[in-house]
Formats: sequence, structure tokens, C-alpha cells
Amino acid sequence: MEKSGATGCHPQHVLARLFFSAGRPAMDSPIDLDSRRGMAAQKATRLRRLMAEVEADRAALQARQDELERFLLAAPATEWHDAVAKARYLLGLFAKSPSGHDPRHTKLIEAVLADFDRLLDQAEPD
Repeated sequence: MEKSGATGCHPQHVLARLFFSAGRPAMDSPIDLDSRRGMAAQKATRLRRLMAEVEADRAALQARQDELERFLLAAPATEWHDAVAKARYLLGLFAKSPSGHDPRHTKLIEAVLADFDRLLDQAEPD
């Protein structure tokens, strides 16, 4: 390796001394590496980050849904309100499925939910 003139040090050591002062970097702010990449690399990095965030959100949502379902299964309904809450949850799951998008099924789901509201209103004492 080539040594620099008067100091007798390797060029890497000279650069290291210039970059570090008193054991810490001479710069106070981090370098934005994304801005130094080409547009395609920036887009690929952004896509990877977004996909990782979406996957983390999906996993968190699945964990919350599992917890809700364990809660709904934990005990039988003791009142109509409890049974209706469970049925609403199941109807909501069905409505999101491919079969639930059938216009006839959509109307049936809406009618059952309206029946729940009407019957629960009638059952409540004034």
C-alpha cells in the first residue's frame, strides 16, 4: 500500500483521522443514503418498507381478531344483546367474503341487521 508523504501513515488512516475527532464523527447529522440512490433503487426501497409495514399491520390485526374470537367463544351469550353482537360479527365476516358480495346475500345481511335493531329496540323497556 502507498503511504502518505510526511506522516508515514496509510491513506485510510489519514481519512479516518479527518473523519473522526475526539472519538466521534465530525458530522452531526446522519447521511440520507436514499437520496444518493437512483430513482429505481429509491422506489424499490420504499416498496420494501411499505410492504414490511403492511405485513406488520396485518399481523397485528390478525392477532386482535384472534383475541376477539377467543373472547366471543369464552362464554355463551347471557342476553340477546350478546347473541346479536356475535351474530353481527359473523355476518360482517361473511359480508367480506366473495359469497357476501352477491347482491342477494348483501340484501339479506342488511335485512337481518335491521331486524336485530328493530327487535332489540322493542325488547328494551322504555
